[in-house]
Amino acid sequence: MKIDLRSDTVTTPTQKMRDAMRDAVVGDDVYGEDPTINQLEELAAKVLGKEAALFVTSGTQGNQVAVLSHTKRGDEVIVEENAHIFYYETGGLSTIAGVQARTIKGINGQMPIAEIEQSIRDHTNIHFPRTGLICLENTHALSGGRILPLSYMEEVYRLSRQHSIPIHLDGARLFNAAIGLGVHPKEIAKYTDTVQFCLSKGLSAPMGSMLVGPKETIEKARKWRKMLGGGTRQVGIVGAAGIVALEEMIDRLEEDHLHAKALAQGLSRIDGIEIDVDAVESNIIMLSIDGLGMSSEEFINQLNQFGILVTSASLNRIRLVTHREITGEHVDRTVEAIKEIAVNFMKVKQ
Repeated sequence: MKIDLRSDTVTTPTQKMRDAMRDAVVGDDVYGEDPTINQLEELAAKVLGKEAALFVTSGTQGNQVAVLSHTKRGDEVIVEENAHIFYYETGGLSTIAGVQARTIKGINGQMPIAEIEQSIRDHTNIHFPRTGLICLENTHALSGGRILPLSYMEEVYRLSRQHSIPIHLDGARLFNAAIGLGVHPKEIAKYTDTVQFCLSKGLSAPMGSMLVGPKETIEKARKWRKMLGGGTRQVGIVGAAGIVALEEMIDRLEEDHLHAKALAQGLSRIDGIEIDVDAVESNIIMLSIDGLGMSSEEFINQLNQFGILVTSASLNRIRLVTHREITGEHVDRTVEAIKEIAVNFMKVKQ
């Protein structure tokens, strides 16, 4: 039995999703004539309390068309230094949108408010680019799925209004953040102008993301999507799974959080494994194997022998992600496997 903890992107569609995909009523979405996609977009906008929504093929595409819709070439975008939109999206900010990133070192994904304010450019100065956008990420992937508090989101939002700068939220795992905070997703989205969230991570749809925001901005994004090759035709076939995801898969994310916490607690009792259990706020676990004295590559290769898949976060850090297809039994087996690896390795060292 394989236990895949690499990411929540490995989830497969539920049977209800497959049935909905088979029976979906479709049309040409470029003409705005796919009824299933139209329904999905209306639902996504309603769930987040925004005027409009746009189906995009991926979270990266959603983030990119959002930046394009908010900014002009030569603008500067304020972003946390380890944000997905800067770190993991192949330089799209500069290559496609033609903007430069002003990175700020954050704490658990939170850029200090004072540093955000200091980074806002005086656009009347001939030497400076215009600050065109502030980007946030919630949950913050590279910090281990940490959740931005509502109070922090509100502070950034107030600052952005003072300077008339829009906010885009990379909310790939927005619903994990909402579950973790115990609030409706609208409570997070209200402190943003646009939000991108993924259907294909913990919500288990086979593909796609949504960009939500003001109607005018979403119409700009629709045109940018077309330019980027994202204008699909009878895409309601996959959009049908997205509707099921939004209607049925949000509340169950709490189970993933519970499994992540249980996994972290089990791993914390293993000699040589370092993990901050309190830092596990959603479905992502980061652990250090520095105490074992082995590299991430060695550790991953040994764990593969048990049929368990994880990813490397750095030379001696490992990332594990829980999702719908991870059970309590999988959690226990993973803890036992890592314990066996640690004990055997320590014996060899001695």
